[in-house]
Amino acid sequence: MAYSELSVKNFKRICLINWSLTLPMMLLFAWPFFLFARWTSVHEYIAYTGAFFFALPFMITVLHGHVTMALGALHRHHYYKWLTLYPFTWGFMFRSMMFRTRFRLTLLFFASLILFSGWAITYLR
Repeated sequence: MAYSELSVKNFKRICLINWSLTLPMMLLFAWPFFLFARWTSVHEYIAYTGAFFFALPFMITVLHGHVTMALGALHRHHYYKWLTLYPFTWGFMFRSMMFRTRFRLTLLFFASLILFSGWAITYLR
């Protein structure tokens, strides 16, 4: 039996790996924002919120790269199409919009807006 990279078994394996990498990568990418926010004395809840939105686009980029390396640039759309068939199970967290550069840049802009507003709340009272 020939192995196919476009099998459901392989898609499930990629999805499980992506889910298992989500939390460690969020922590890895969130700490610089959080430390900078703490250094500028921004409130802790604002720092956590901004760190989440700051880490999200970097995590999405790495996971998108993992899918690309596993399936190839020509076949990754099959994986994302498979995820849309299971929006409440396998594809719960991953939507096709998330992998667009415009969306990821918007998240970075939103994180910097959170940092600025947190700084303004702290210092301009």
